[in-house]
This record gives sequence, structure tokens and C-alpha cells, in this order.
Amino acid sequence: MQPTFSSSRILLPVRPWFVYLTLFGATAANLLPTAYWPGMPDWIAMLICFWSIRETRRVGMGWGFALGLLMDVADGAVLGQHCFAYVLLAYTAASLARRILWFPLAQQALQVLPLLLLTQLMQTLMRSLTGADLPGWGYFIGPFVATLLWIPATFLLLLPQYQPLVQDPNRPI
Repeated sequence: MQPTFSSSRILLPVRPWFVYLTLFGATAANLLPTAYWPGMPDWIAMLICFWSIRETRRVGMGWGFALGLLMDVADGAVLGQHCFAYVLLAYTAASLARRILWFPLAQQALQVLPLLLLTQLMQTLMRSLTGADLPGWGYFIGPFVATLLWIPATFLLLLPQYQPLVQDPNRPI
């Protein structure tokens, strides 16, 4: 029997260590030199958005602030540039969580696109207010790539929470 990933399946509760491990992995991916290539998504913004929608009690504005401060220091950026953008993203994603989860995955990705674009726009605005040059249009390709990755990322991040289709009474869950 082929496993199907349907939205009507009941998910197991998410393990806190898994959420924190994914956020750590996103931070590591953002610290790689490839993060500055045009079209590379902001992995932290994508996961803060995902977990703020799925797990509003575990990941919120505090995580956005902490990871934003870490990215500000690591990038040598204007202090507060990533912080403000990630906190705004976490707040907006958490406030729209019920609405976004109501849609199928493809439409969820379209609902998330403006949030990720707003994050990039806020970072650009904060940077330009201090007199820095505006980045090229390639800087704004990242949210579109993250939107395309939303469906596979959702399957990967929810995979540990799926219950088996066939229940075995001899195997505890």
C-alpha cells in the first residue's frame, strides 16, 4: 500500500528538539557562502514562517528576534535589520496561521509569498535608511524560490509527525 500525504491525516505532536534542530540547520544554511547567491532563499525566514504557522506556541517573535540578532552579527549588517524583519514575519505568520492552514499546500505557498517578500523588503528598507546601496533585483528572487520550495519543505518538515497508515497493535507509537 502506497503512503499518501493527505491533509486529512491526523499528525502526531511535533517534538521540540526537531523544531530547534531545523532552525539550527536553517541558520547553518544561511551562514554558508552560497547564501549570497542570487535566488537563494532566506532559510531562517522560511522556517520561522513555517513554524510560526504550524507551531505558534513554540516558535514566535522571540525566536525571530534571537535568530535575527545572530544573522545581524554574522552578516555584519545593520543591527536590528534581520531582527525587525524576522519579528514582523513571525507576528504576521502567527496571526494569519489559521487562515493559511485552511488552504491546500499550493495556495498556502501563495499566501506565504507576500510574507517572505515583506521580510526581504523590510531588510532592504532598513539597510537603505542607513545609506547602503540598494541590492539588485536578484535579491528579491529568494522569496519566489522559497515559495516554490514550500510544498516539498512542508512534506519534509511534517514527515516525522505522520502516523503509519496501518496500525500494528504490537508496535507502540
